[in-house]
Amino acid sequence: MALARLHGGPLDGQIIPLDDADDKLIVPYSETQVVYNRRGEEQNTGQNDGPTEIDYWYDESLEDINPADV
Repeated sequence: MALARLHGGPLDGQIIPLDDADDKLIVPYSETQVVYNRRGEEQNTGQNDGPTEIDYWYDESLEDINPADV
């Protein structure tokens, strides 16, 4: 299993588990969904350096985000 490290957008700084590491990650947020795109290579891929991490950067939300929810 790998971990997605999210950058930017309403989920900035969150780390979530991944079953499959796709180029695009769509995550539920409030009453909408937000889209993050993969950037860079996998990190910590050795056997003794912890879980594999992949950076994802905010791209868009599928609907407007209510500022009260942020």
